[in-house]
Amino acid sequence: MRYAHRVEDVSTAESAVMARLPDGALMQRAAAGLASHCLRLLPAVYGARVVLLVGAGNNGGDALYAGARLAARGAAVRAVLLDAERAHQPGLGALRLAGGRVSPDAIRDIAAADLVVDGILGIGGRGALRPPAAEMAAQAARSGAVVVAVDVPSGVDADTGEVEGAAMRADVTVTFGTHKPGLLVDPGASHAGLVELVDIGLAGSGGLPAAVLEALQSVDVALLAPRPDATSDKYSRGVVGVAAGSGRYTGAAVLAVGGAVRGGAGMVRVVTEGTVAALVRQAWPEVVVTELAPGGDPRTAGRVQAWVVGPGGGTDTAARERLAALLDTDLPVLIDADALTVLVDIGGLPGGSREQTLLTPHAGELARLLGMDRDDVDASRLTMVRRAADELGATVLLKGSTTLVADPGDDTPVRVNPTGTPWLAAAGTGDVLAGLAGALLAGGLSPLDAGSAAAYLHGLAARIAAESGPPSATDVLAALPLARAAVDA
Repeated sequence: MRYAHRVEDVSTAESAVMARLPDGALMQRAAAGLASHCLRLLPAVYGARVVLLVGAGNNGGDALYAGARLAARGAAVRAVLLDAERAHQPGLGALRLAGGRVSPDAIRDIAAADLVVDGILGIGGRGALRPPAAEMAAQAARSGAVVVAVDVPSGVDADTGEVEGAAMRADVTVTFGTHKPGLLVDPGASHAGLVELVDIGLAGSGGLPAAVLEALQSVDVALLAPRPDATSDKYSRGVVGVAAGSGRYTGAAVLAVGGAVRGGAGMVRVVTEGTVAALVRQAWPEVVVTELAPGGDPRTAGRVQAWVVGPGGGTDTAARERLAALLDTDLPVLIDADALTVLVDIGGLPGGSREQTLLTPHAGELARLLGMDRDDVDASRLTMVRRAADELGATVLLKGSTTLVADPGDDTPVRVNPTGTPWLAAAGTGDVLAGLAGALLAGGLSPLDAGSAAAYLHGLAARIAAESGPPSATDVLAALPLARAAVDA
């Protein structure tokens, strides 16, 4: 598991470590790690042109000390001081002693740089970059130099990933002690590039509390995903019911059912209308199909251990009755696509909350659920998914460039998916994800675990499928067994 902590908690832990170490020792640890990563990014160190963008305080000090180490190896290091009076003086002295210099012409030096180190703002920085820092960030982007951010790209909120305006775009971010939430959640994650973690001893300080954000790794998914044993049968492996599809959206049911089949369910029951039923039978002969007349009760389909409702199911009166019937059970229910629109129309979950419920909206659907603009959701994804879980009284999986899964309340960290890929921006991929997550729910996983494990496998399958060209939802579906095999390897 990869963990991320609040800025306040990181600062407290750093203070605890510094109290036990000689003055400046913690900064030297950080600078050594930063310099090491910078060295790896330079084809040749001797004569390489390195520019340090140095703000006030410790973040600039990290950059200066790292620059001194590079200068001592023969790099031509120039420091751009955005606030000369408040620059870290010991670090500046170390840079000069090693042969580095203060830049006489920032824009010229950045344009000619091989590597730019962003030490403008630290993890406590808030808001957009202001002149002249904004112009320097723009020049760094134009220069073609490799950009390395110190701890967090300047202009990115380390706690939330929000970007309010001008901000640095890094190729690599070297962060210290623990990950910061804003490095793992868009839009901040898109500015961070590859994130490298440097251990500076915070984990053993006793000062880091529980993480506020976490990302599953392949070993975590392998441990979570249900696996049959010698005593298993189709019922013990989980029976998932899929209430999906309509005459207008026939493919949604086929894809959602496929996600459930490929997701490892012991049995899949689909409840749908006649035209869709025929297509499902043709595509998935192992599935038990119940044809339901308008107004029919999906609960009559037979034994089910979790439900998926919504993909292509419409928003008419029959769809409302279908959702109401499933929410009246005590079974886990995944609500997706059209059923989310129905949920808005009926004013939310019965009683304002419902345990064992997983909502899987994209940003537009979440905006409708919260009664706000989509742009506000996209700009503050971490804040909004937390708010949605609390207000809606259910686990919420917010799909997108960095998929997030949140439980109601503050006790459980939000999960962020590390395998997301732009290739998933294709029609039908959400239907596959719904079926996959539904299978994991039926297998006994909690909504949080089912949603986050499904997102991981779904993203990995898309990456595998993309190796053969731009993937469709059907391609992602076909790659799911390969993704599961890769995780279990």
